[in-house]
Amino acid sequence: MEHAGTGYLWNSTKSVAHYPSFEVTSFDQVHQRLSEIASLAAPLARAFADNNFSLYAVGGSVRDAVLGEERTDDYEIDFTTDARPDDIARIMQPLCGALWEQGRSFGTIGGVLRASGVKAEVTTFRSEEYVDHSRKPAVTWGDSLEADLSRRDFTINALALDVIALDAQTPGVQTLFDFYNGFDDLHERRLRTPIAPEILFSDDPLRMLRAARFAARFRLSIDPLIETAATAMAEKLSIVSVERIRSELDLLMLTEQPSIGLDFLVRTGLADQFLPELPKLQLEQDPIHHHKDVLKHTWAVVDKTSPSLVLRLAALFHDIGKPATRAITSEGVTFRFHEVVGAKMTRKRMVALKYPQAVVDDVSMLVELHLRFHTYKMGWSDKAVRRYVRDAGPLLAELNELTRCDATTRNVRKAAVLAQRMDELEERIAELRELEDLNSLRPALDGIAVMKVLGIGPGRDVGRALDFLMEIRLDEGEISADEATARLLAWWQEQSPSE
Repeated sequence: MEHAGTGYLWNSTKSVAHYPSFEVTSFDQVHQRLSEIASLAAPLARAFADNNFSLYAVGGSVRDAVLGEERTDDYEIDFTTDARPDDIARIMQPLCGALWEQGRSFGTIGGVLRASGVKAEVTTFRSEEYVDHSRKPAVTWGDSLEADLSRRDFTINALALDVIALDAQTPGVQTLFDFYNGFDDLHERRLRTPIAPEILFSDDPLRMLRAARFAARFRLSIDPLIETAATAMAEKLSIVSVERIRSELDLLMLTEQPSIGLDFLVRTGLADQFLPELPKLQLEQDPIHHHKDVLKHTWAVVDKTSPSLVLRLAALFHDIGKPATRAITSEGVTFRFHEVVGAKMTRKRMVALKYPQAVVDDVSMLVELHLRFHTYKMGWSDKAVRRYVRDAGPLLAELNELTRCDATTRNVRKAAVLAQRMDELEERIAELRELEDLNSLRPALDGIAVMKVLGIGPGRDVGRALDFLMEIRLDEGEISADEATARLLAWWQEQSPSE
């Protein structure tokens, strides 16, 4: 690797064998990936060059190219330039057609390049900071690539690829600007900031949450300076909108190992600002009545679950009712009804974070049901299977996975017994599905039919009748409408109609 003053020159003759942790074995592979970015951006690069502006690919696309990550179908490339927003829009319009300009006030214009189908967002060199306790950062334009990159959140995101050919005589060379040793940080698997983290976190406190996400996504060690700054500045997160915080939390929850970032949030006090229930899981250990470390258990469950947002959030919240229900009895430490209390706490917290109602409902339901499996210790009767499936509804697969992942015991025998019992449950569900429709566990008669059979109007009696028929469905399986009618009439004769 040659240092070229303000950047690095890459070509196929240079070796990176001394970077064994990288997924690439030669500069040729790195060069090829960077060249792909330059090729996709070529029409845009020519247009900016023709207008005497610079253009650099920055951020995630460059970082991921160096790491060797595969491009996705909805590939996006972020660019930075010395052009101002009006000029960016004028240059991009012929190449993209429709533009999205929601970020114009931040210097960003976006569009889909017709030639490649790539989503491109181009942003003027800038810096930004929060002022006067505003929930939106103020932006100032700049004219220096180095200054622009210095205000990026982390060194691994402060790499810039010049997509405009600087030397037509050496087409095999790409110039990658790395003013802040981001390449070395990728190799060393460490997360650092280009300049003092206190400055960058003051510019945008959300970057403290982004530190958690990137550490989790790439399994990076976090620079102690970042952790110190985040701990001292955690309260500044209060000026960031709840929507931005929730979005960043969602991205963290979908990383490969969320616990890395989640633990950082708790250690620094950031979690206190928007998820105060998490730090409270660090329950004080009684010297006589011991119990499992609930916080570490939560991290283990989260990491074991599949990267589904609803499932991961359910894993995160599944035990938050324990601190409120902790009691010391003759049997030791108990947390009776913590799933019910936890479901209510989950709903309240998720509403505060402005999650969509459907997500709130699903996560809260999983938290409430996560112990349901353990109530069936004497075997799975048909009725028990039907009731379990009915209560889980469309979340059955998620509930089963959460239940499996909740078993984090180190006792090999106990773990094997729990796994076997879950296997048996899933086998029983499959067997019963072959005999009846478990996807429509409903009474043999609907409300209209019940009113016609009993000769009554709408009211509580209709609900009581439907509950009676539903119990038959759960106890015995499917029955015909004629049989349901006969049994309903017999039941009705024994009832005292409600007022």
